[in-house]
Amino acid sequence: VQLQAFGGGLVQAGGSLRLSCAASGRTFNNNGMGWFRQAPGKEREFVAGISWNGGSARYVDFAKGRFTISRDNAKNTVYLQMNSLKPEDTAVYYCAASRTGYSTRPYSDYPYWGQGTQVTVSS
Repeated sequence: VQLQAFGGGLVQAGGSLRLSCAASGRTFNNNGMGWFRQAPGKEREFVAGISWNGGSARYVDFAKGRFTISRDNAKNTVYLQMNSLKPEDTAVYYCAASRTGYSTRPYSDYPYWGQGTQVTVSS
C-alpha cells in the first residue's frame, strides 16, 4: 500500500503548482483524503481535505481561495492545485488517506501517508 505525492518544485511568489497523489497497492476510493504540510521547525499541519466521493472539501484558512483539492477516483489520484503561492507556503507537502470516508484535521486520523514532495516558493 503506497501513496506517492509529486508535483512539487521551486516557484516564484505568485506562481502556481499542482500536486498529485497517486495510490498503488489498493484503492482509496472509499477514504477521505487530505493534504498536509510541514515547514522546517514547525509541526505538520492540515491544508485541505476531501470526502470519498469529492462531495465535500475543507480548507484551512490560509488555503481558502488559493488552493483547490480534487480527486479522480477512476485514476486513484488526488490533486492539490495551489495558486498565488507565497514564500510562507514553502514546506514539504504530504498526502494522506483517512480511516473514514471523510476528511478531518487531526493527522492522527490518517493511517496512510505518502512520502512528501517539497514545495519552495521564492520571493
